[in-house]
Amino acid sequence: MNLRLLTAPSPWRDRALALVAGLAAALAHPPFGLLPGLLGYALLLWLLDTADGPRPLRSAFLRGWLTGLGYFGLGTWWIGEAFMVDAANQGWMAPFAVTAMAAGLALFWGLAALLYRRFRPAGAVRVLAFAAALSALEWVRGHVLTGFPWNLPGETWRAGSAPSQAAALIGAYGLTFVTLAIAAAPAVWRQGRSGRIAVGAAALALAGLYGGGLLALKTAPPAVQASAPKIRVVQANVQQSAKWDAASFQAIVQDYVALTATPYADGRPADIVVWPEGALPAAINDYLAPGTWIRQAIMDSLQPGQLLLIGGYRYEGSVDAPVYYNSLVALRREPGDLVMAGVYDKHRLVPFGEYLPADGLLTAIGFKSMAHLGDGFATGPRPAPLAVAPGLKVQPLICYESLFPGLARPDAGVRALVNVSNDAWFGVTSGPLQHLNLASYRAIEAGRPMIRATPTGVSAMVDAQGRVIDGQRLDLGARGVIDAPLPAVGRDTLASRLGDWPLAVLVLASVAICILTSRITGQKFAVPKDMG
Repeated sequence: MNLRLLTAPSPWRDRALALVAGLAAALAHPPFGLLPGLLGYALLLWLLDTADGPRPLRSAFLRGWLTGLGYFGLGTWWIGEAFMVDAANQGWMAPFAVTAMAAGLALFWGLAALLYRRFRPAGAVRVLAFAAALSALEWVRGHVLTGFPWNLPGETWRAGSAPSQAAALIGAYGLTFVTLAIAAAPAVWRQGRSGRIAVGAAALALAGLYGGGLLALKTAPPAVQASAPKIRVVQANVQQSAKWDAASFQAIVQDYVALTATPYADGRPADIVVWPEGALPAAINDYLAPGTWIRQAIMDSLQPGQLLLIGGYRYEGSVDAPVYYNSLVALRREPGDLVMAGVYDKHRLVPFGEYLPADGLLTAIGFKSMAHLGDGFATGPRPAPLAVAPGLKVQPLICYESLFPGLARPDAGVRALVNVSNDAWFGVTSGPLQHLNLASYRAIEAGRPMIRATPTGVSAMVDAQGRVIDGQRLDLGARGVIDAPLPAVGRDTLASRLGDWPLAVLVLASVAICILTSRITGQKFAVPKDMG
């Protein structure tokens, strides 16, 4: 084989390398955890720097888009599983949905590549320009059209690990900038003395992530306190397909109440019992109506004084025109009845899953009926703490709301984050495992423990440093309960007070450094030929 054919510059070779760069970066994320894959960002930077030819901006956009296609293709392929739950009606959409998702998200990486190549500075400081462009577009990805910040580069580090602790200071978006700058630095190694300085600075930054994170973990408050409220998380291992079977409904209810009533090993009942999102496939209004056998069964499974947090859908308004919400309802078991203690309605809904964008247009052209989509849910108010007991407030996050750093900033007095999710839609795939990792970053940023409940896994108790407590996890396909004291509140975090400002400061500082360096050295920004 002529190796020169593989190493000689060619458009097809570079496009293939762009896909490889994206796949490598995706493999660095849990559950794969192949951290050398972070060098995919260095490969992308090199590809953008060598995007020459008659139209370098177009070439840069394509290389960035292809890298994003590989990254999001591997990172979100599991969404196809959701269409296989009702395969007869929706299975045909799975390949189109997966392709459209990856291709659409990759547009942000293409735009970041275009932005970088358009204003690329000379010298090794272009590492900062690259990190600024891509992290800024990642922020945009997390906000535009309601946002979908799945697998931010800063969340590559396993939640609870030493590097992940930096999220308590600069948030996941700030950590995205730092991660990109460190990972891309090897691309400028051959830039002479400045390149070697850049790589050395990246090595020091990486050492700082590990050293500072280890110190934060070592000095963190004890995760467990004897006086803490006791929690029971119920995971009944109910497959999503079973919820479509009316004959299974009674068995599902009985399974949840049986697990809830399971005797406690230490004899001390849980203060709070948590069921996942969509635990029972029926409207909360209906099965909690006075006199129903389900209300009685739930009440009998609880002990007086216990609080049940249950995820499900409910409706308001008239029978002819009901308004549906995806909700988390708090129920307190009183001596003779169940009393509603609070309600949270989901604020950030999943497009095409929980609501249909441009509903009128898509209904008119027949897409809605062809895809067998319902009317969806109404949007609830912005997440706010839920007072579930005197002196005890929790911050609810339903399903993928746990991806959004801005939704998990706790108000004063919040004791814990509660993330109920229905990951049963995604079967035994990497999706639920990734979701656990991403959700745990909200605990780090907020400095609060997280209670996580899902129907089929992964349910867990997560401490304020993002670590799953030993023995307090139910994996995919497991049935059972987690009985544990609520982990301790962590330190107040800078990220919870500053929000996304650390990213803004890092991006603006990088721009200023690039401009200042160009003036000092007399080297102008590289303007591509196709910019005239």
